[in-house]
Amino acid sequence: QVQLVESGGALVQAGDSLRLSCAASGRTFTDSSMGWFRQAPGKEREFVAGVNWSGGRTAYADSLKGRFTISRDNAKNTVNLQMNSLKPEDTAVYRCAAASGPTLVVPTSTKRYAYWGQGTQVTVSS
Repeated sequence: QVQLVESGGALVQAGDSLRLSCAASGRTFTDSSMGWFRQAPGKEREFVAGVNWSGGRTAYADSLKGRFTISRDNAKNTVNLQMNSLKPEDTAVYRCAAASGPTLVVPTSTKRYAYWGQGTQVTVSS
């Protein structure tokens, strides 16, 4: 059974940093892109960041470039999201996702990801 389990969510203050981690089990995703999405109350799920199979290519939501950094460790079957200078509007449930196979570009659409974690809550107070 494939599982993606996120960790690292917390209640923090504006300006703080957080590092989210996602551990995959049940299969390896060394040939697949992985990504992070988030969903705030009353809002649609939105793409945050993605990384290709090797870690050599990344994609970010335009509004998050420069503050968030995605990385992966294929030896550990994990993907991480470093979030700096957090803002109250970053408050959301953050979910890890994995594509089912190789992609030419890093996907930014939820439709391109086949596996999803349950999410971890990030709350940023002002």
